[in-house]
Amino acid sequence: MRKEKILVVDDEEDILELVRYNLVREGYTVVCAATGEEAFKSAASDPADLIILDLMLPGIDGLEVARRLKQNPGTKDTPIVMLSAKGEEADIVSGLELGADDYVTKPFSPRILVARIKAVIRRRSDAAEEEREVLSVRELVIHTGRRHVTADGRPLELTYTEFQVLYFLARRPGWVFTRSQIVDAVRGDDYPVTDRSVDVQIVGLRKKLGPLGKYIETVRGVGYRFTEN
Repeated sequence: MRKEKILVVDDEEDILELVRYNLVREGYTVVCAATGEEAFKSAASDPADLIILDLMLPGIDGLEVARRLKQNPGTKDTPIVMLSAKGEEADIVSGLELGADDYVTKPFSPRILVARIKAVIRRRSDAAEEEREVLSVRELVIHTGRRHVTADGRPLELTYTEFQVLYFLARRPGWVFTRSQIVDAVRGDDYPVTDRSVDVQIVGLRKKLGPLGKYIETVRGVGYRFTEN
């Protein structure tokens, strides 16, 4: 089974070697870079599956490297794990806002770093799998990657939150979920959802689904479930 390729960027040779050694031992292919310029050129010419990026680099610093990577169509989706000194909290926040997936503070445990890398790769893999998923429940078809829903062949115009609620319920038919569970599953930074607004979303969904709205059942005193009956 193919192991991921990881680009490690740090200007300290001993840290590069420490990280490289532990990743190779786990079976990963490792490419190293000591400067921001080298990192960007390497990532652009020979894309990695994940980048470990030190923030304090000579020349182009780690934040600028991350910014350029996220602006480049060929590297914008490459996950980034930042390495940072403990005193750089503001830089950590800036890096996460730029799109970094995680951060590890120096000095660090190689085992923890490897565990964080595995977690990021696993999350990306799970997300990619979900994007390819197509749910078909009789006359209802939900395409997760395209965020497209049809009911009896009729395309539906759903809001972000309506789509998330429908997808969450439909992929687990028969399961009963409380309003709080639905909130936790569909909440996004730009899409505030509350227990009471779940009811509003359900009403809107049923209206747009038309006759197929019957698939979303109210379980009195508990919440909602999706049923094929």
